[in-house]
Amino acid sequence: MPTAAARLVTPEARLTAIKVVHTIAWAFFAGCIVLIPMATAARRLETAAMLIAVVFVEVLILLAFRWNCPLTLLAGRYTADRRDNFDIYLPNWLARYNKRIFGTLYVAGIVVTAWAWAAGPR
Repeated sequence: MPTAAARLVTPEARLTAIKVVHTIAWAFFAGCIVLIPMATAARRLETAAMLIAVVFVEVLILLAFRWNCPLTLLAGRYTADRRDNFDIYLPNWLARYNKRIFGTLYVAGIVVTAWAWAAGPR
């Protein structure tokens, strides 16, 4: 017989917890991506490089899971819903185009940072 605590942790509660964690992780990495060109513009190239490296770790994780976030795979255990935002608190359109939008911004940030680094100090 399940304990009282186990009965309180329903599949819905687990999905909610995953969605919260996934949303926080998304906000962190999206923030890093947005900050890359800002750090570059401020000539904080070491900071920009660090942000690029942090996001690159996430890219490696996505590669390891065939371009799926492990939290998406985990959330899938607790629902049959497969809308683009079933696993995260984002608008459906943003969840659908998230990789395109932030992937493009990330690559653009890398290019801008590399160009600024090659240009040398002002």
